[in-house]
Parts: sequence; C-alpha cells; structure tokens
Amino acid sequence: MNFRHSLATLMIAASLFGCTTSSDHGVSVPLVATRQNTGQIGNVTLTNWDKQTGLSFFISGAPSGATLPLRLYSFINKGSCQQPGPVAFAMNDKVNTKREAVRGWSFSRSAPVALQDLLTGDYSIVVRTAPESGNVDIFCGDIPQGGAVK
Repeated sequence: MNFRHSLATLMIAASLFGCTTSSDHGVSVPLVATRQNTGQIGNVTLTNWDKQTGLSFFISGAPSGATLPLRLYSFINKGSCQQPGPVAFAMNDKVNTKREAVRGWSFSRSAPVALQDLLTGDYSIVVRTAPESGNVDIFCGDIPQGGAVK
C-alpha cells in the first residue's frame, strides 16, 4: 500500500473512531471502487437527522480525466451493488466536493428518509461522476440490513 492510500485509510479510521465514541454514531458503509476507479477507497457515514439521513462521504480519488472542480452525484438505490435496482433517492441538489489535504475528497448529502428505514430495507449507495466527466459509477456500497442506530 503506498503512502497516499495509507494516509487515506488513516483518515477514514480516525473519522470512524470519532463516530464510534459518540452516543449517536450512525452507520459506516465502505465504498468499493468500480473498475473505472480501481485503486481508490471510500467510505460514507450515515447519521440520523430526525426523519432524514445525513451522509458524509470521503473518497481517495476519482478517475483520471474527471473535470475539475470535481462534481459528484450520489444516489441511494433499491437493491445491492451486485444486483442494483432503481434509484430510490437522488441526492444531487448540491454536487460540489471539497479537496482534502490528505489527497482525497469529501462531501455531504442528505436523503429524505429516516436512517432506520434504510437499515431495514435493501439499499445501496452509488457515487457517480458528472455528465461532463462521463457519467460513470465510481463507487458503490451496500447499506447493512438489520442494523440499529445507537
């Protein structure tokens, strides 16, 4: 593992540790890079915001050729990454990202659904590049079923 990936992994682990020590820590979902974005890592933390779900993303990178500033679209789909279904929630009212000092990108979104509903359904999270960057799925992560938010 090179320095870039080590540092990104450390940042994700640190953010997860901060979440696990909170009384309302939410759920962490690892994002798996697609073939169009091999070698990259990502994570999204889902938190309960009353009747909504907050999503905090960190990704180590996007495919070469993606236009800057990096604009990413995110979706919650029915089904899994292996057997995707239709889009259940598109979270694209804001698509800008923030460049991080650790050679990665972060962004936040919210979905108009309670976190507990996502945990009892069959859902996955997809991150996609903007149309001008090819409209390519670059990450996917399955939301664990049956989890409880503490």
